[in-house]
Amino acid sequence: MYRPALIAGVLFALVAVILGAFGAHVLRRLLTADQFYVFSTAVRYHIYHCFALLTTGILYRFFPYKVLKLATVFFIVGISLFCGSLYLMNLLSLIHMSMGLVGILTPIGGLFFISGWFCMLLAVIKNEVA
Repeated sequence: MYRPALIAGVLFALVAVILGAFGAHVLRRLLTADQFYVFSTAVRYHIYHCFALLTTGILYRFFPYKVLKLATVFFIVGISLFCGSLYLMNLLSLIHMSMGLVGILTPIGGLFFISGWFCMLLAVIKNEVA
């Protein structure tokens, strides 16, 4: 098993659950429907990629390839950029501040998610071929 992926997955999941509960109990009353949808999307992708991190950590036991370590990094950066930018957008809208360049981080984070999944695919394919 790849312990850093497992630790990151559990810690990020803890944060996702806290943010999800905060959103459901506090932010729902403060955000518009569209803003809350964006926040919910962030929480959803956040938790999905916590499971991806946990899966990566477990897969490393069976497929001990560096590409899975790279997938771990990609998932962590993806959560930070994609979800983090969506959370930040909602925070900025609550305090009536301009989003500036924050919005560009979301698709960049999405590319990191895609890269992480591609790395997982490579690890599984590599094992089949070997």
